[in-house]
Amino acid sequence: MQNTAHSKHSRNTLVLAFAALGVVFGDIGTSPLYALRECFSEAHNLPLSPENVIGVLSLIFWTIMILICAKYMAVVMKADNKGEGGILALMALASSGEAKSSTTRRFVIITLGLFGAALLYGDGVITPAISVLSAVEGLYLLTPAFEHYVIPLTIFILNAFFLMQKFGTGRIGVVFGPILLLWFFVLGALGLHGILQNPAVLEAINPYHAIEFFQINGFHGFVVMGSVVLVVTGGEALYADMGHFGRRPIRLAWFFVAMPGLVLNYFGQGALLLSNPEAISNPFYLLAPKWGLAPLVILATMATVIASQALVSGIFSITRQAVQLGFCPRLATIHTSSREIGQIYLPFVNWALFVGVIWLVVTFKSSSNLAAAYGIAVTGTMVITTILAFEVSVHRWHWGLGKALAIFGGFLIVDLAFFGSNIMKVAHGGWVPLVMAAVIYLLMITWHKGRKILYARLKERSVSIEEFCQMILRQPPLRVSGTAIYMAGDPSGIPVPLLHNLKHNKVLHERVAILTIQTKDEPFVPKKDRVLIQEIIPNLYRIIVYYGFMETPKMKHILEACRQRDIHFNVSETTFVLGRETILPSTAPGMSLWREKLFAIMSKNAQRPTAFFKIPPNQVIEVGIQVEI
Repeated sequence: MQNTAHSKHSRNTLVLAFAALGVVFGDIGTSPLYALRECFSEAHNLPLSPENVIGVLSLIFWTIMILICAKYMAVVMKADNKGEGGILALMALASSGEAKSSTTRRFVIITLGLFGAALLYGDGVITPAISVLSAVEGLYLLTPAFEHYVIPLTIFILNAFFLMQKFGTGRIGVVFGPILLLWFFVLGALGLHGILQNPAVLEAINPYHAIEFFQINGFHGFVVMGSVVLVVTGGEALYADMGHFGRRPIRLAWFFVAMPGLVLNYFGQGALLLSNPEAISNPFYLLAPKWGLAPLVILATMATVIASQALVSGIFSITRQAVQLGFCPRLATIHTSSREIGQIYLPFVNWALFVGVIWLVVTFKSSSNLAAAYGIAVTGTMVITTILAFEVSVHRWHWGLGKALAIFGGFLIVDLAFFGSNIMKVAHGGWVPLVMAAVIYLLMITWHKGRKILYARLKERSVSIEEFCQMILRQPPLRVSGTAIYMAGDPSGIPVPLLHNLKHNKVLHERVAILTIQTKDEPFVPKKDRVLIQEIIPNLYRIIVYYGFMETPKMKHILEACRQRDIHFNVSETTFVLGRETILPSTAPGMSLWREKLFAIMSKNAQRPTAFFKIPPNQVIEVGIQVEI
């Protein structure tokens, strides 16, 4: 019996590892299309000598070993927030527990986490553009006549890709795994064939050649690191998608499929360059025999679309987490799968990404031009991940400071070296992700602070529960049949719409419930801990509902949870009362006037709670409230 259970568990792990190939490894798996080529681009003017080729290959090999195998696979993936990974989950984990003892530390952690998430948005815009462009550029090698069709064809593919998003990844996801498995097999086979032609390339495994590369090239070698880091783009996705597949399946897929394919291909490209330096124009495609070029372009295009899908799905997930954690306005969210909670579609985010991606393709025109913009987003996020993981190791895992500094200090030195080499590319396109990140970070902190100021202003107009109860017991208002549920952001006071109703209409429903929905610093909340109900006085209830940042609240589920606690609300006889705040920017203390105006615009365009919480619209009353902030 035990053997059967073990066998079933092993099969499930293999199935998950296979599925992870199609979602997690697309970004890092398509890096061979451009990474080695960019190390010897005209911008670097690096001679194609055997010493430099071996040196760059050694850098590539040890970058993969240190940053992916050691940092992410061995250490960072242990920092899971109840199974969930990703920078916002890591931020929530680092800012909870003992770390709460310091307000300054918590502020720094949240600031870093938000900016890291903002950088991922830049990554999400650049990845589809550079990946699909680099794949389609293989058409050059078939015939120069295709040169004028590369950009139109790239735009056509990206247009179809973003149109597909509304159908969800579930329908097309079943083919992702097999395609990526074939992709890594082809990478490995092409690389192995190249290595056999020139086995001397295997000397690059010796880290001495990486050190020698810096000795020969000095500061020039440091600049080249800005392109070397392209081999680990997508490393953050391995951690971010941990919640979907689990730690063990991702590690299996990496060590047994993805990593061998990638390493063999990079070494194969290096072997080709040792024999034929002119192949630097496109070493990936020139590694293939002529008869295999057209099928390889088709396969590469499919692989890059899959890589783009992984990033776009990740951006949808990050946005939902930001909404739940209070750093983003409510956005229309469509669940594209009844079985998978993580499969969601956000129309506004989808089309905003589309506009950004098409702008990049039209502006930069080639994958080489875009490569300069790519590295900053990736390395910036990696630096922040290392710092947050260090915080978790000390305050959650209770590592000694010496041990934590030795491990994460080493990773941070490597991360900062790569980030420093990329900073020098700001003028050549590196400004793109930085500007995107700065704008998104500004929007997130403006929304978060604006909501805090708004709640404070509403709280000033509110009264305590004790005061309200004394008021209605002292002068009982006219009661009308039915139930009214008042939505409230503050779990302690009385919502302003309830006070307005009592003041102006002089009536109260027979049963009144004050409902507050709060998001915890954890991905999921067990159903048994979800609802807290308190009957303050007969027929006046305070209901507090807790959700995780990976969950989307639904009114139907909340009412079901209340029924399980013997509090029955008949939906057809229930009125939902919500406040509709009109924000009036002012010179009052809080935020600068321009940020208050920005917050007012964001608040006006946020999705209404009626749609977000799936409340029947014909049973909703909205009470207009003008609030000066």
